[in-house]
Amino acid sequence: MILFRMPRLSIGRRTASLPIVQGGMGVGISLSGLAAAVAGQGGIGVIAANGIGMIEPDYFADGRAANIRAMRSELRKARAKTSGLIGVNIMVAANDFQQLLDTCIEEKADALFMGAGLPIKNIPVDRIRAAGGLVIPIVSSGRAAELIFKYWEKAYHDVPDAVVVEGPLAGGHLGFKADRLEDADQQLEVLVPQVVAALARYEETFRKKIPVIAAGGIYTGEDILRFLQLGAQGVQMATRFVATDECDADRRFKEAYVACRPEDIAIIKSPVGLPGRAIRNRFLDNAAAGVRNVKRCAWRCLEQCDIQHADYCISIALDNARQGLLDQGFAFCGANAHRVEKIVPVAELLDGLKHEYEAAFIQSLVTLKDETIHALENRFARLRHDYVLARRQLTALCDGAGKAWEVRKDSLREDYERARAMVEQLGREGETALKKLHDLKERFPEKVAELQEIARRFQAGISESRAG
Repeated sequence: MILFRMPRLSIGRRTASLPIVQGGMGVGISLSGLAAAVAGQGGIGVIAANGIGMIEPDYFADGRAANIRAMRSELRKARAKTSGLIGVNIMVAANDFQQLLDTCIEEKADALFMGAGLPIKNIPVDRIRAAGGLVIPIVSSGRAAELIFKYWEKAYHDVPDAVVVEGPLAGGHLGFKADRLEDADQQLEVLVPQVVAALARYEETFRKKIPVIAAGGIYTGEDILRFLQLGAQGVQMATRFVATDECDADRRFKEAYVACRPEDIAIIKSPVGLPGRAIRNRFLDNAAAGVRNVKRCAWRCLEQCDIQHADYCISIALDNARQGLLDQGFAFCGANAHRVEKIVPVAELLDGLKHEYEAAFIQSLVTLKDETIHALENRFARLRHDYVLARRQLTALCDGAGKAWEVRKDSLREDYERARAMVEQLGREGETALKKLHDLKERFPEKVAELQEIARRFQAGISESRAG
């Protein structure tokens, strides 16, 4: 019994019981069989539109029509198998992007994953909304997400419902320059928080949650937990779903995953001008050596494909591999394909991921407990150190204050004695002055009589002088 379950993934008005999107793998690898199996187990199953018409017998007669017919047919087959969420992955760079998009809208696909280009111009947003579809761009940077959302806000007064951010460990064509695949600032652990931050303003403006779905190199339940803790609300996984019974590719294609070793996984230069990650085989070695294997091109499915100078048609090579003809093609894969050990049912794969997630979650709780206890111990030690230091400082201050008081006390005593002596002296001088004043008061009448007699005599002398 799983106690710590993975959280649900809610996008717009739709909710998957598992936060897992099965990555869309083109040219017939993920069709209705795989998508329906994943959706039936609670994830989001995805049918890849790129080269889907190659499963039709008349693809080389009219590739565009075959793609549209196959897309409609696979969506309906998936719907007949499950009531779960079914999405489609459409390449913006494909020359029939608009027609495939129209078909998916008409068939009311639950989610429209748009990659290999920026889905900005000529997007029928009103029709998508009327059909109840979710729009989920696939980006490889926060800057790309910002460009898409800024354009949508201005042109459509709306924004996409979620974003898949795909890191450099993904399989197939990569949205990075070959010489930057190992750069620290390009890793998925860095990109996810950047995209989350880029979408924050739009969540506030449009008052809705815009989940970020991490993709590229996610292999275990522990990986799922790690990216959810980094801010993602879901993950997209492709490599793991190749080695399942329900994957729509030939078993020999799946066995190539089981058999490959780390050194077999290589970065190739695709005819469409992008780096890609694939399982190296004789076909790719011959291409790298300059052996051209271009017999025909059904139609120009990708504008940037330089078929005149290409060593092979990538669609034909991938379709051959899908059919198990690996000597005539090759298999795209993620960086962790060498870890695949066996082919299992989708239900078994997802059960394993759930248990891995639970184990990782429990371990994270244990780690959190240990880290919390360690942090508290460190905090207690710091507080104890601070307490001892403060006590020493207080003791020193008290000692200093005592010594200062003793010195000041003696000084105050001396000042007091001087003041008391001064008061006593002033008292004595005051008594003497009072005594003199008393004496003057007692002798004052006698002195007055003496003065009057002197004055009388002086006056008499003056009179006699005048008479003589």
